[in-house]
Amino acid sequence: MYLSTIGSPLPSSDGTGPQGSRRRWKFVGGNVLALGTVSLITDISAEMVTAVLPLYLVVGLQLSPAAYGVLDGLNTGATALLRVVGGYVADRVDRRKAVAGAGYGLSALAKLGLVAVGNSVTSIGLVLAADRTGKGLRTAPRDALITLSTPEHSLGRAFGVHRAMDSFGAFTGPLVALAVLTAAGQSFDAVFVTSFSLAALGVLVLLLFVRDHRQPRPSAGTVSPRAVAMLLRQVPVRRLIGAACLLGLATVGDGFVYLLLQRRESLSIGWFPLLAVGTSLSYLLLAAPLGALADRIGRVPVLLGGYGVLALVYVLLTGPLEGPVLLVVVLFLYGLFYAATEGTMMALAGPVLPERLRTTGIALIQSGQALAYLGSSVLFGLAWQTWGTRTASLGASIAVIIAGLATALLLAVRRPGERTSSTS
Repeated sequence: MYLSTIGSPLPSSDGTGPQGSRRRWKFVGGNVLALGTVSLITDISAEMVTAVLPLYLVVGLQLSPAAYGVLDGLNTGATALLRVVGGYVADRVDRRKAVAGAGYGLSALAKLGLVAVGNSVTSIGLVLAADRTGKGLRTAPRDALITLSTPEHSLGRAFGVHRAMDSFGAFTGPLVALAVLTAAGQSFDAVFVTSFSLAALGVLVLLLFVRDHRQPRPSAGTVSPRAVAMLLRQVPVRRLIGAACLLGLATVGDGFVYLLLQRRESLSIGWFPLLAVGTSLSYLLLAAPLGALADRIGRVPVLLGGYGVLALVYVLLTGPLEGPVLLVVVLFLYGLFYAATEGTMMALAGPVLPERLRTTGIALIQSGQALAYLGSSVLFGLAWQTWGTRTASLGASIAVIIAGLATALLLAVRRPGERTSSTS
Protein backbone atom coordinates (compact mmCIF):
# COMPACT_ATOMS: atom_id res chain seq x y z
CA MET A 1 0.00 0.00 0.00
CA TYR A 2 1.41 3.40 -0.96
CA LEU A 3 0.68 6.98 -0.06
CA SER A 4 -0.01 7.81 -3.67
CA THR A 5 -2.85 5.29 -3.62
CA ILE A 6 -4.27 5.79 -0.16
CA GLY A 7 -5.08 9.40 -0.89
CA SER A 8 -7.11 8.33 -3.93
CA PRO A 9 -10.81 7.55 -4.02
CA LEU A 10 -11.48 3.92 -3.27
CA PRO A 11 -12.86 1.63 -5.94
CA SER A 12 -16.37 0.30 -5.82
CA SER A 13 -15.18 -3.01 -4.46
CA ASP A 14 -14.11 -1.16 -1.33
CA GLY A 15 -17.39 0.45 -0.71
CA THR A 16 -18.15 3.21 -3.19
CA GLY A 17 -20.81 1.40 -5.19
CA PRO A 18 -24.53 1.41 -4.35
CA GLN A 19 -24.11 -1.25 -1.67
CA GLY A 20 -20.86 0.35 -0.47
CA SER A 21 -22.61 3.70 -0.12
CA ARG A 22 -25.01 2.15 2.34
CA ARG A 23 -22.11 0.46 4.15
CA ARG A 24 -20.27 3.78 4.49
CA TRP A 25 -23.06 5.20 6.59
CA LYS A 26 -23.52 2.06 8.65
CA PHE A 27 -22.43 2.84 12.17
CA VAL A 28 -18.88 2.06 13.25
CA GLY A 29 -17.97 -0.95 15.36
CA GLY A 30 -18.33 -1.26 19.11
CA ASN A 31 -14.61 -1.03 19.83
CA VAL A 32 -14.37 2.33 18.07
CA LEU A 33 -17.36 3.58 20.05
CA ALA A 34 -15.81 2.34 23.31
CA LEU A 35 -12.54 4.10 22.50
CA GLY A 36 -14.51 7.19 21.55
CA THR A 37 -16.29 7.11 24.92
CA VAL A 38 -12.95 6.90 26.73
CA SER A 39 -11.65 9.86 24.72
CA LEU A 40 -14.85 11.83 25.34
CA ILE A 41 -14.61 11.43 29.13
CA THR A 42 -10.85 12.06 29.15
CA ASP A 43 -11.18 15.20 27.07
CA ILE A 44 -13.78 16.63 29.44
CA SER A 45 -11.22 16.11 32.18
CA ALA A 46 -8.32 17.55 30.16
CA GLU A 47 -10.12 20.60 28.81
CA MET A 48 -11.32 21.56 32.27
CA VAL A 49 -7.67 22.30 33.04
CA THR A 50 -6.27 23.48 29.72
CA ALA A 51 -9.02 25.88 28.66
CA VAL A 52 -7.75 28.64 30.96
CA LEU A 53 -4.08 27.65 31.11
CA PRO A 54 -2.67 29.97 28.40
CA LEU A 55 -4.36 33.00 29.95
CA TYR A 56 -3.29 31.94 33.44
CA LEU A 57 0.36 31.60 32.42
CA VAL A 58 0.63 34.72 30.23
CA VAL A 59 -1.68 37.07 32.16
CA GLY A 60 -1.66 35.60 35.66
CA LEU A 61 2.00 34.59 35.94
CA GLN A 62 3.23 37.23 33.45
CA LEU A 63 5.11 34.84 31.18
CA SER A 64 6.39 36.44 27.98
CA PRO A 65 5.08 35.06 24.65
CA ALA A 66 8.50 33.52 24.02
CA ALA A 67 8.55 31.80 27.43
CA TYR A 68 5.03 30.54 26.89
CA GLY A 69 6.04 29.23 23.46
CA VAL A 70 8.93 27.28 24.98
CA LEU A 71 6.69 25.79 27.72
CA ASP A 72 3.91 24.98 25.27
CA GLY A 73 6.28 23.38 22.78
CA LEU A 74 8.15 21.37 25.41
CA ASN A 75 4.92 19.97 26.80
CA THR A 76 4.15 18.51 23.38
CA GLY A 77 7.57 17.83 21.91
CA ALA A 78 9.52 16.62 24.93
CA THR A 79 7.50 13.40 25.13
CA ALA A 80 8.03 12.53 21.45
CA LEU A 81 10.62 9.85 22.21
CA LEU A 82 8.30 8.32 24.80
CA ARG A 83 5.59 8.04 22.15
CA VAL A 84 7.91 5.89 20.07
CA VAL A 85 8.93 3.81 23.09
CA GLY A 86 5.29 3.33 24.08
CA GLY A 87 4.31 2.39 20.54
CA TYR A 88 7.17 -0.08 20.22
CA VAL A 89 6.43 -1.69 23.59
CA ALA A 90 2.74 -2.01 22.71
CA ASP A 91 3.64 -3.86 19.50
CA ARG A 92 6.42 -5.87 21.14
CA VAL A 93 4.28 -7.25 23.97
CA ASP A 94 1.16 -7.17 21.77
CA ARG A 95 -0.84 -5.36 24.45
CA ARG A 96 -2.00 -2.05 23.05
CA LYS A 97 -4.83 -1.70 25.53
CA ALA A 98 -2.48 -2.07 28.51
CA VAL A 99 -0.07 0.61 27.23
CA ALA A 100 -2.94 2.96 26.42
CA GLY A 101 -4.36 2.34 29.93
CA ALA A 102 -1.02 3.27 31.50
CA GLY A 103 -1.04 6.53 29.56
CA TYR A 104 -4.59 7.39 30.56
CA GLY A 105 -3.78 6.56 34.20
CA LEU A 106 -0.68 8.79 34.27
CA SER A 107 -2.63 11.72 32.86
CA ALA A 108 -5.32 11.19 35.51
CA LEU A 109 -2.75 11.30 38.32
CA ALA A 110 -1.25 14.49 36.87
CA LYS A 111 -4.56 16.26 37.53
CA LEU A 112 -4.12 15.64 41.25
CA GLY A 113 -0.58 17.00 41.01
CA LEU A 114 -1.97 20.39 40.04
CA VAL A 115 -3.62 20.63 43.45
CA ALA A 116 -0.24 20.48 45.20
CA VAL A 117 2.11 22.57 43.04
CA GLY A 118 0.63 26.02 43.64
CA ASN A 119 1.84 28.89 41.43
CA SER A 120 5.34 27.61 40.70
CA VAL A 121 5.93 27.75 36.94
CA THR A 122 8.55 25.00 37.17
CA SER A 123 6.25 22.69 39.11
CA ILE A 124 3.33 23.40 36.75
CA GLY A 125 5.62 22.61 33.84
CA LEU A 126 6.59 19.25 35.39
CA VAL A 127 2.98 18.32 36.06
CA LEU A 128 1.98 19.27 32.53
CA ALA A 129 4.90 17.24 31.20
CA ALA A 130 3.59 14.22 33.13
CA ASP A 131 0.16 14.77 31.63
CA ARG A 132 1.64 15.05 28.12
CA THR A 133 3.71 11.93 28.80
CA GLY A 134 0.49 10.06 29.50
CA LYS A 135 -1.00 11.42 26.28
CA GLY A 136 2.10 10.39 24.38
CA LEU A 137 1.85 6.84 25.72
CA ARG A 138 -1.83 6.38 24.97
CA THR A 139 -2.38 8.07 21.60
CA ALA A 140 -0.58 5.66 19.27
CA PRO A 141 -1.98 2.45 20.85
CA ARG A 142 -5.48 3.95 20.80
CA ASP A 143 -5.25 4.95 17.14
CA ALA A 144 -3.71 1.59 16.26
CA LEU A 145 -6.67 -0.16 17.90
CA ILE A 146 -9.04 1.93 15.77
CA THR A 147 -7.25 0.93 12.56
CA LEU A 148 -7.18 -2.73 13.62
CA SER A 149 -10.89 -2.69 14.49
CA THR A 150 -12.06 -1.10 11.21
CA PRO A 151 -12.13 -2.19 7.54
CA GLU A 152 -9.71 -0.19 5.42
CA HIS A 153 -12.43 1.43 3.30
CA SER A 154 -14.09 2.88 6.43
CA LEU A 155 -11.03 4.24 8.25
CA GLY A 156 -11.84 7.87 7.50
CA ARG A 157 -15.36 7.49 8.85
CA ALA A 158 -14.16 5.56 11.92
CA PHE A 159 -11.61 8.22 12.82
CA GLY A 160 -14.18 10.92 12.08
CA VAL A 161 -16.67 9.39 14.52
CA HIS A 162 -13.95 8.91 17.14
CA ARG A 163 -12.71 12.49 16.76
CA ALA A 164 -16.30 13.77 16.92
CA MET A 165 -16.78 12.02 20.27
CA ASP A 166 -13.39 13.30 21.42
CA SER A 167 -14.30 16.84 20.43
CA PHE A 168 -17.63 16.61 22.27
CA GLY A 169 -15.56 16.09 25.39
CA ALA A 170 -13.39 19.07 24.47
CA PHE A 171 -16.56 21.11 23.92
CA THR A 172 -18.00 20.09 27.30
CA GLY A 173 -14.84 20.40 29.42
CA PRO A 174 -14.59 24.20 29.65
CA LEU A 175 -18.32 24.42 30.41
CA VAL A 176 -17.94 21.91 33.24
CA ALA A 177 -14.94 23.87 34.55
CA LEU A 178 -16.95 27.10 34.63
CA ALA A 179 -19.82 25.32 36.41
CA VAL A 180 -17.44 23.87 39.02
CA LEU A 181 -15.77 27.24 39.56
CA THR A 182 -19.15 28.87 40.06
CA ALA A 183 -20.37 26.20 42.47
CA ALA A 184 -17.08 26.04 44.41
CA GLY A 185 -16.53 29.77 44.84
CA GLN A 186 -13.79 30.09 42.18
CA SER A 187 -11.73 27.26 43.69
CA PHE A 188 -9.30 25.89 41.13
CA ASP A 189 -8.55 22.92 43.38
CA ALA A 190 -12.17 21.86 42.95
CA VAL A 191 -11.66 21.92 39.17
CA PHE A 192 -8.53 19.79 39.44
CA VAL A 193 -10.15 17.20 41.73
CA THR A 194 -13.22 16.97 39.49
CA SER A 195 -10.93 16.62 36.48
CA PHE A 196 -9.10 13.73 38.18
CA SER A 197 -12.38 11.97 38.99
CA LEU A 198 -13.50 12.14 35.36
CA ALA A 199 -10.10 10.95 34.12
CA ALA A 200 -10.31 7.97 36.49
CA LEU A 201 -13.75 7.16 35.08
CA GLY A 202 -12.26 7.16 31.58
CA VAL A 203 -9.64 4.61 32.66
CA LEU A 204 -12.41 2.41 34.11
CA VAL A 205 -14.38 2.50 30.84
CA LEU A 206 -11.22 1.53 28.95
CA LEU A 207 -10.61 -1.46 31.21
CA LEU A 208 -14.21 -2.69 31.08
CA PHE A 209 -15.32 -2.09 27.50
CA VAL A 210 -12.36 -1.76 25.11
CA ARG A 211 -11.20 -5.00 23.47
CA ASP A 212 -7.53 -5.48 22.71
CA HIS A 213 -6.39 -6.70 19.28
CA ARG A 214 -3.91 -9.54 19.68
CA GLN A 215 -1.76 -10.87 16.84
CA PRO A 216 -1.52 -14.64 16.29
CA ARG A 217 1.82 -16.11 17.21
CA PRO A 218 4.51 -16.00 15.96
CA SER A 219 3.59 -12.67 14.32
CA ALA A 220 3.77 -10.74 17.63
CA GLY A 221 7.25 -12.09 18.26
CA THR A 222 8.71 -10.54 15.08
CA VAL A 223 8.66 -7.00 16.48
CA SER A 224 12.26 -5.87 16.93
CA PRO A 225 14.52 -2.84 16.40
CA ARG A 226 15.56 -4.37 13.08
CA ALA A 227 11.92 -4.63 12.02
CA VAL A 228 11.41 -0.95 12.91
CA ALA A 229 14.50 -0.02 10.90
CA MET A 230 13.11 -1.97 7.95
CA LEU A 231 9.81 -0.12 8.35
CA LEU A 232 11.62 3.21 8.13
CA ARG A 233 13.23 2.12 4.87
CA GLN A 234 9.83 1.92 3.23
CA VAL A 235 9.28 4.97 1.04
CA PRO A 236 5.55 5.42 1.86
CA VAL A 237 6.29 5.44 5.59
CA ARG A 238 9.09 7.96 5.19
CA ARG A 239 6.81 10.18 3.14
CA LEU A 240 4.13 10.15 5.82
CA ILE A 241 6.64 10.98 8.55
CA GLY A 242 8.09 13.76 6.39
CA ALA A 243 4.64 15.17 5.71
CA ALA A 244 3.77 15.10 9.41
CA CYS A 245 6.98 16.96 10.27
CA LEU A 246 6.44 19.61 7.60
CA LEU A 247 2.87 20.27 8.67
CA GLY A 248 3.74 20.23 12.37
CA LEU A 249 6.48 22.80 11.85
CA ALA A 250 3.94 25.18 10.30
CA THR A 251 1.23 24.73 12.96
CA VAL A 252 0.91 27.23 15.83
CA GLY A 253 -0.46 26.03 19.17
CA ASP A 254 -4.09 26.59 20.13
CA GLY A 255 -3.10 28.78 23.04
CA PHE A 256 -1.47 31.33 20.73
CA VAL A 257 -4.56 31.48 18.51
CA TYR A 258 -6.85 32.08 21.50
CA LEU A 259 -4.48 34.62 23.05
CA LEU A 260 -4.39 36.57 19.77
CA LEU A 261 -8.20 36.59 19.66
CA GLN A 262 -8.42 37.63 23.31
CA ARG A 263 -5.98 40.50 22.89
CA ARG A 264 -7.46 41.74 19.64
CA GLU A 265 -11.04 41.76 20.93
CA SER A 266 -10.12 42.65 24.56
CA LEU A 267 -12.14 39.70 25.86
CA SER A 268 -12.59 39.37 29.59
CA ILE A 269 -11.03 36.43 31.41
CA GLY A 270 -14.46 34.86 31.87
CA TRP A 271 -14.94 34.58 28.11
CA PHE A 272 -11.55 33.06 27.38
CA PRO A 273 -12.44 29.38 28.08
CA LEU A 274 -15.37 29.64 25.67
CA LEU A 275 -13.02 30.15 22.72
CA ALA A 276 -12.02 26.49 22.96
CA VAL A 277 -15.70 25.59 23.25
CA GLY A 278 -16.42 27.29 19.92
CA THR A 279 -13.62 25.40 18.17
CA SER A 280 -14.72 22.09 19.67
CA LEU A 281 -18.33 22.63 18.60
CA SER A 282 -17.26 23.13 14.98
CA TYR A 283 -14.94 20.12 15.21
CA LEU A 284 -17.74 18.03 16.71
CA LEU A 285 -20.17 18.81 13.92
CA LEU A 286 -17.71 18.37 11.04
CA ALA A 287 -15.39 15.50 12.03
CA ALA A 288 -17.60 12.57 11.00
CA PRO A 289 -18.83 14.10 7.70
CA LEU A 290 -15.29 15.04 6.67
CA GLY A 291 -14.05 11.57 7.61
CA ALA A 292 -16.67 10.04 5.31
CA LEU A 293 -15.77 12.58 2.61
CA ALA A 294 -12.11 11.56 2.87
CA ASP A 295 -13.10 7.92 2.30
CA ARG A 296 -15.06 8.97 -0.78
CA ILE A 297 -12.87 11.53 -2.59
CA GLY A 298 -9.45 10.75 -1.14
CA ARG A 299 -7.73 11.49 2.16
CA VAL A 300 -4.87 13.65 0.87
CA PRO A 301 -7.16 16.32 -0.67
CA VAL A 302 -9.14 16.59 2.58
CA LEU A 303 -5.92 16.80 4.63
CA LEU A 304 -4.44 19.54 2.45
CA GLY A 305 -7.74 21.40 2.34
CA GLY A 306 -7.70 21.50 6.13
CA TYR A 307 -4.28 23.13 6.16
CA GLY A 308 -5.46 25.64 3.60
CA VAL A 309 -8.19 26.59 6.06
CA LEU A 310 -5.55 26.94 8.80
CA ALA A 311 -3.59 29.43 6.67
CA LEU A 312 -6.79 31.47 6.31
CA VAL A 313 -7.28 31.43 10.09
CA TYR A 314 -3.84 32.95 10.63
CA VAL A 315 -4.55 35.66 8.07
CA LEU A 316 -7.91 36.50 9.68
CA LEU A 317 -6.23 37.01 13.05
CA THR A 318 -4.70 40.20 11.65
CA GLY A 319 -7.27 40.97 8.93
CA PRO A 320 -10.10 43.49 8.63
CA LEU A 321 -12.78 41.41 10.37
CA GLU A 322 -13.49 42.23 13.99
CA GLY A 323 -16.04 41.79 16.75
CA PRO A 324 -18.43 38.81 16.96
CA VAL A 325 -18.06 38.11 13.23
CA LEU A 326 -14.31 37.56 13.63
CA LEU A 327 -14.80 35.28 16.63
CA VAL A 328 -17.44 33.13 14.95
CA VAL A 329 -15.58 32.82 11.64
CA VAL A 330 -12.18 32.05 13.19
CA LEU A 331 -13.51 29.49 15.67
CA PHE A 332 -15.61 27.77 13.01
CA LEU A 333 -12.69 27.57 10.59
CA TYR A 334 -10.31 26.43 13.32
CA GLY A 335 -12.65 23.56 14.16
CA LEU A 336 -12.93 22.79 10.44
CA PHE A 337 -9.13 22.57 10.24
CA TYR A 338 -9.00 20.00 13.03
CA ALA A 339 -11.92 18.00 11.63
CA ALA A 340 -10.22 17.76 8.24
CA THR A 341 -6.73 16.85 9.47
CA GLU A 342 -6.44 14.98 12.77
CA GLY A 343 -8.26 11.76 11.93
CA THR A 344 -7.35 11.95 8.24
CA MET A 345 -3.62 11.71 8.91
CA MET A 346 -4.14 8.54 10.94
CA ALA A 347 -6.49 7.13 8.31
CA LEU A 348 -3.69 7.65 5.78
CA ALA A 349 -1.24 5.83 8.03
CA GLY A 350 -3.37 2.76 8.75
CA PRO A 351 -3.14 1.00 5.35
CA VAL A 352 0.56 1.87 4.94
CA LEU A 353 1.72 0.22 8.17
CA PRO A 354 1.85 -3.56 8.79
CA GLU A 355 -0.37 -4.76 11.62
CA ARG A 356 2.48 -6.03 13.78
CA LEU A 357 4.14 -2.58 13.70
CA ARG A 358 1.00 -0.48 13.44
CA THR A 359 1.39 1.18 16.85
CA THR A 360 5.11 1.84 16.39
CA GLY A 361 4.54 3.39 12.96
CA ILE A 362 1.75 5.63 14.19
CA ALA A 363 3.95 6.68 17.12
CA LEU A 364 6.79 7.59 14.74
CA ILE A 365 4.45 9.78 12.68
CA GLN A 366 2.98 11.46 15.76
CA SER A 367 6.42 11.95 17.31
CA GLY A 368 7.78 13.61 14.20
CA GLN A 369 4.84 15.99 14.22
CA ALA A 370 5.26 16.66 17.96
CA LEU A 371 8.96 17.48 17.63
CA ALA A 372 8.20 19.80 14.72
CA TYR A 373 5.45 21.40 16.79
CA LEU A 374 8.01 22.14 19.52
CA GLY A 375 10.03 24.15 17.02
CA SER A 376 6.92 25.89 15.71
CA SER A 377 5.82 27.03 19.17
CA VAL A 378 9.24 28.39 20.07
CA LEU A 379 9.64 30.19 16.73
CA PHE A 380 6.17 31.72 16.84
CA GLY A 381 6.66 32.91 20.41
CA LEU A 382 9.95 34.57 19.45
CA ALA A 383 8.40 36.12 16.33
CA TRP A 384 5.51 37.53 18.37
CA GLN A 385 7.85 39.01 20.97
CA THR A 386 10.30 40.39 18.39
CA TRP A 387 8.11 41.62 15.52
CA GLY A 388 4.59 41.73 16.95
CA THR A 389 1.43 39.74 16.37
CA ARG A 390 0.72 40.87 12.80
CA THR A 391 4.08 39.81 11.38
CA ALA A 392 4.06 36.58 13.37
CA SER A 393 0.57 35.63 12.15
CA LEU A 394 1.25 36.44 8.50
CA GLY A 395 4.53 34.53 8.72
CA ALA A 396 2.65 31.53 10.12
CA SER A 397 0.15 31.61 7.25
CA ILE A 398 2.95 31.68 4.67
CA ALA A 399 4.65 28.77 6.45
CA VAL A 400 1.43 26.73 6.28
CA ILE A 401 1.06 27.38 2.54
CA ILE A 402 4.67 26.37 1.86
CA ALA A 403 4.33 23.24 4.03
CA GLY A 404 1.08 22.33 2.30
CA LEU A 405 2.59 22.64 -1.18
CA ALA A 406 5.63 20.61 -0.13
CA THR A 407 3.36 17.94 1.38
CA ALA A 408 1.27 17.77 -1.78
CA LEU A 409 4.42 17.12 -3.82
CA LEU A 410 5.71 14.61 -1.27
CA LEU A 411 2.55 12.55 -1.21
CA ALA A 412 2.01 12.73 -4.98
CA VAL A 413 5.45 11.48 -6.03
CA ARG A 414 5.62 7.88 -7.20
CA ARG A 415 8.61 5.70 -7.86
CA PRO A 416 8.59 3.39 -10.88
CA GLY A 417 6.70 0.25 -10.02
CA GLU A 418 4.48 1.75 -7.34
CA ARG A 419 0.88 0.65 -7.62
CA THR A 420 -1.99 2.99 -8.30
CA SER A 421 -4.75 0.92 -6.75
CA SER A 422 -5.66 0.90 -3.10
CA THR A 423 -6.22 -2.83 -3.36
CA SER A 424 -2.51 -3.60 -3.50
